[in-house]
Amino acid sequence: MVATYWDRLKPALDAKKWGIQQFADAIGVSYQAVAKVRDGGSFGSKNNIKAANALGLNPGWLATGEGQKAAAFDTNVRPAPPGMRTYPVISKIQAGKVKEMVCPYEPGDGFAVEFGEDDASPWAFYLEIEGDSMLPEFRPGDRVLIDPEVQPRPGDFVAARNTKQEATFKKYRVRGIGEAGQEVFELVPLNDDYPTLRSDEQHLIVVGTMLEHRRKFRRQK
Repeated sequence: MVATYWDRLKPALDAKKWGIQQFADAIGVSYQAVAKVRDGGSFGSKNNIKAANALGLNPGWLATGEGQKAAAFDTNVRPAPPGMRTYPVISKIQAGKVKEMVCPYEPGDGFAVEFGEDDASPWAFYLEIEGDSMLPEFRPGDRVLIDPEVQPRPGDFVAARNTKQEATFKKYRVRGIGEAGQEVFELVPLNDDYPTLRSDEQHLIVVGTMLEHRRKFRRQK
């Protein structure tokens, strides 16, 4: 065990070539607060954590001299589990014909593939978001996993088709039962600049329900 708090702190400051004022500025305390530590004191819990984070040290070791000296690496990812499968990323025209086909899509039928857990039906596929009608939650380039075997509930996001066999992606909202006894639903954009579509005003068929949303992050140029 290194004898004093300062004995543990000083080598890390020297490695960064920090004087007392630079260190104080880095962790948001006064020069006098660090000077007290130099003269035999120690930081309280909150400033101890700040000091450890600034210097790449384990807060427990800095406070007591016990345990691992270096800060633990943040292992917040893990290998993908077994049982993964490939899903095709298909066009809106392909998606519009999903319920007329007699066999599921194969990965080669799409323009790309996504890998995911094998927990959706054989018919499941990804659609790539285009345009800005679903901003801010869904951005162009994002991909959504659609499963035709999952019945939508109010508030779900769905892919639906029109009479041109083109698919659109919207929020699903139930409006009641129509004169013919069929459920009337709306397809609601999240961007208020676009109109809501109603199934009793135009022919709309829900293709499938969203199970997963994959966001595309882009660096600013």
